[in-house]
Amino acid sequence: MSEGKLIVITGPSGVGKGTLVRSLLQKYPDLYFSISATTRSPREGEIHGKDYFFLSIEEFKQKIEGGEFLEWAQYASNYYGTPRQNIETQINQGKTVILEIEVIGANLIKESFPSALRIFILPPSLEELEKRLKERNTDTEAVIIKRLNRAKEELMFRDQFDVKIVNDDLEIAFELLEKAIFK
Repeated sequence: MSEGKLIVITGPSGVGKGTLVRSLLQKYPDLYFSISATTRSPREGEIHGKDYFFLSIEEFKQKIEGGEFLEWAQYASNYYGTPRQNIETQINQGKTVILEIEVIGANLIKESFPSALRIFILPPSLEELEKRLKERNTDTEAVIIKRLNRAKEELMFRDQFDVKIVNDDLEIAFELLEKAIFK
C-alpha cells in the first residue's frame, strides 16, 4: 500500500478556503477531510462531528495536556486544533488527508509532518476580503475588524508555504489547487 499524504490548506478568514475545500471533496470523494476541533459556538447549520468538534474550553485544554492535537492555536478568542489520531490513521492507510486550518497552525504542521504540502490561499486584496467577510453575514463589525487585522498579520507568512493561490476567480483558484495536489 502506498503511503498517504497530508495537504494543508490555509489563508485568512473569509478568503474562500471552505468553498475550495468543499469543491475538492465533492469532485474527489476518496480524499479524507480532517475535522478540526474548536471552542467557538457553531454557526447556523454547522454540525458537531461533521463541520467541527465543538468543545468547551475545559475539554480543549484537557486534550492539549493529553497531547491529542497535531497543532493548536488561539484565534479570535477561541481555540482551534487538529486531532492527531484520525490523521495519522488515514495517512498510514494510504489516504490523502485534506486539512483546512488557520495560518499559525498550518505553519506548525511542518514540524509534525515535514512532508506535508502546505498551500496558502490569498485574497485578491484586503478590500475584497473585507467585502467577503461582511457578505458572509456571520460576524459582528468588531469581529470583522479583528479578522481583518489578523489577516494582515497572516499574509506576512505566505512566503513560508509551498504553494500560493490567489482566490480572485473561484474556478481558476480551484484548477490551481487541483494541479498543486495532484501534480
